[in-house]
Amino acid sequence: MLIYDTRYRSFTIQAVALLGFMLFGAWLISNTITNLQTLGKPVQFGFLLEPAQYDINQRLLDYNNRDTHLRAAFIGLTNTLLVAFLGCIAATILGVFVGVLRLSKNWLVAKIMAVYVEVFRNVPVLLWIVLAMAVLIESLPSPKDFRGDNATASMSFFDSVAVTNRGVYIPEPLFSRSLGDVHLLGDSPLRMDLSLDLLAIVLVIIASIFAIKKVNARATAIQNSTGLRPTTWHVNLGIFFVPLIVLLIALGFHLGYPELKGFNFQGGTHLRNSLTALWLALSLYTAAFIAEIVRAGILAISHGQTEAAGALGLRPKRIMSLVVLPQALRVIIPPLISNYLNLTKNSSLAIAVGYMDITGTLGGITMNQTGRELESVLMLMLAYLIISLSISAVMNWYNSRVKLVER
Repeated sequence: MLIYDTRYRSFTIQAVALLGFMLFGAWLISNTITNLQTLGKPVQFGFLLEPAQYDINQRLLDYNNRDTHLRAAFIGLTNTLLVAFLGCIAATILGVFVGVLRLSKNWLVAKIMAVYVEVFRNVPVLLWIVLAMAVLIESLPSPKDFRGDNATASMSFFDSVAVTNRGVYIPEPLFSRSLGDVHLLGDSPLRMDLSLDLLAIVLVIIASIFAIKKVNARATAIQNSTGLRPTTWHVNLGIFFVPLIVLLIALGFHLGYPELKGFNFQGGTHLRNSLTALWLALSLYTAAFIAEIVRAGILAISHGQTEAAGALGLRPKRIMSLVVLPQALRVIIPPLISNYLNLTKNSSLAIAVGYMDITGTLGGITMNQTGRELESVLMLMLAYLIISLSISAVMNWYNSRVKLVER
């Protein structure tokens, strides 16, 4: 019956195929473990607790070469998340801008955007990363060019930002009446310091956004009952900025500016060229794909929608922001998720410019020092899998919020 009865045959075939796949996987794993034991390299992860003995130049958390390989991998993971987060934001903004301009009625603007899209889409992203790094190193002034009366370079933004071939130095936020830090996870490899100042600022911003939503909901209720919507923009600005400014004053907020001392700049926040080049290249490359997605999403909206909005007296910019783009999001979001995932995975090319992400730490130096190729690669694959699934979950949740709900 399981073979000849059409009601059960498909289940039988699937069960046999699944069993065969599981047996093959078990054989492959067993064979790998046996061969590694024969070579004297049994599968174990104790190497993660050994001292890493190498430095990581760009990092968000404290680290020194006496920390463990697990700590180094965690620092690399935070670097990966940083460049992925910054890249997704920049690529989205630029991609939407370019995608809209590709549909411009101005021939020159539309063609320039088309050239940008075609050039960046058809050249490998690795070449763009290397090119960006080369441009930053070769074209920007060195710190010595900022020194003396005959300086050939100067700082920007009221002498607060220094752009050099060693990186970008920007002001650092400081607090003279700081609330201090909270040390999380003790001395474990995943330890971190949580700034209470930053936490207070985030909580105030969240509370302000919640209050703004309440004000807008009240204005909508008044509009529904009277037909007139009260002006709320000045109230919203006050709700958002007044508590934040009061908090910053109470914490003694000020900026620490970079200063040229000796052969380099000291103070401020140092953004190395490796981070800047990787961020710039990934953003420009991914934005070209996002631009085409945005263009396709806009073209998917019926032209009658635009004509109807124009007949109501809306201007072209308002039509695009209020009518076309909100509907196009339902077409744009699904392929946009794939581009976010590609950007995150392409960040593994960071080792080409010396940016120490998780591939450069766990899958690079740690693997070469310890000789634990299998364990390092498995952990690296697991890390990227978790990151990708997390991005997909967030974007799928947002996609479910904006999709059309049928009756």
